[in-house]
Amino acid sequence: MAMEETAETVATTDVASATEAADVETTAGAITYPTAPGYQVNVRSGPGTNHRVVKVLPYNTRVPIRCQRHGEKVSGPYGTTDIWDSIAPGQYVSDAYVRTGSDGFVTVPCG
Repeated sequence: MAMEETAETVATTDVASATEAADVETTAGAITYPTAPGYQVNVRSGPGTNHRVVKVLPYNTRVPIRCQRHGEKVSGPYGTTDIWDSIAPGQYVSDAYVRTGSDGFVTVPCG
């Protein structure tokens, strides 16, 4: 009986991992991640809401994450986090609005 439960748990974990992996896409050599569906995400000049908005991403956007850093804690559809994703030089989005499949860093820290 315990063996069957373990097999089911492994199968469920494999399906969940495959689903998260399907959300990560490689485009022209860059890994991109989807923003939260139904949200236009603010892109800020630094890792916090006190930084100016440099642009707004349209619905259903995919973003590359160049590096990540800690900043202001923000709550969003993917939880509460202080991780901010750098999508281009001087452009940050809160990780609470990006589906990375992780509660931690998925790439290198920003220098």
